[in-house]
Amino acid sequence: MMLYIKFSLLFFVIHFVCYIIAGVIDLRLAKKIYKGKDRLYKGFFRDMGKKEEELRVAKLLLPSQFVRAIVMSMVLYPVLPFLTTLSFWQQFLFMGSLMFVYTDFSCAVPFSNTIEGLVYLKKEFVERKIFWIIQLESIMYSVLFGLLSALLLF
Repeated sequence: MMLYIKFSLLFFVIHFVCYIIAGVIDLRLAKKIYKGKDRLYKGFFRDMGKKEEELRVAKLLLPSQFVRAIVMSMVLYPVLPFLTTLSFWQQFLFMGSLMFVYTDFSCAVPFSNTIEGLVYLKKEFVERKIFWIIQLESIMYSVLFGLLSALLLF
């Protein structure tokens, strides 16, 4: 039981660090997508340019990512013994690919960097530049997550 609790807590730390690093870098590249009066997602994203919205998001960021990471880690419990038998590079590839494929590119939520988004969203949300800016965040997160997981989780 302690093995699973430790795994989940460490999974959360790794997830949160990768989430913040990739998000901060992406936000620098994509300010016009997320912030300001003319931002692309103004119809459904909170305006991070407004102090009260930024404070709300900051207040909910840690608890929401904690729940997200714990749920993601619990799905791996049945295969955890198998994952410990893999080499560093296999662990890196498995965890990084898992995060990229399941939490981003192939998830069922239509967004600017997902397969569902390419199918269902209006053209302005999936223009090549928008797709790659957001995909960059997913790739950075997945590579960092795979690397830190292989180094620290197993």
